[in-house]
Amino acid sequence: TFSVGVQPNAIRTRLGVEPQAGIELGRFVLRDDVEANGETWFLRRAFAALRLELPEVRGVLSYSDPMARSTADGRLVTPGHVGTIYQAFNGRHVGRTDAKWLHLAPDGSILSERSLSKIRNDERGAAAYYEHLRGLGAPKMADGEDGRAWLARALAEGPFVRVRHPGNLAYVWRFDRMPATLPRLPYPKAQG
Repeated sequence: TFSVGVQPNAIRTRLGVEPQAGIELGRFVLRDDVEANGETWFLRRAFAALRLELPEVRGVLSYSDPMARSTADGRLVTPGHVGTIYQAFNGRHVGRTDAKWLHLAPDGSILSERSLSKIRNDERGAAAYYEHLRGLGAPKMADGEDGRAWLARALAEGPFVRVRHPGNLAYVWRFDRMPATLPRLPYPKAQG
């Protein structure tokens, strides 16, 4: 899926073009039974279709998440990846996003920071996310407790784990000349 990124300035800083001239490769998913080289075969065709449909786009930015995530009982749910298919498709590794703290649920999923802020600030959608967190094992809100206080307590007392994410790896492709100002970093390699 090619998409408009959440941070338009990332197109400018990572890809070296104005936001309207860049696009993100937001999701890339193939079934596990796709044969060898299927990823680069499909990427080549997706990029060709993109160039035909949106000729004003001068480049693509994508990220890979290197952090593995497991359930509370140790079952691996997300292995993490260093962008091996992006490397095989000659993506230029240009750095990492900022490191950040995440809260993980017992099922290994990431608690959405935006949804947590809805609870903290009593915004629309807070009740639904409260119920979601309750379903994951968060304690019940006490009588008279506001969302901010409850969330602080739930994250401390509940089954959630706070982890430091090292930042996603950023890769770019330009359809015109790559500016010399963009870094060209060594490809990260998969661990073990």
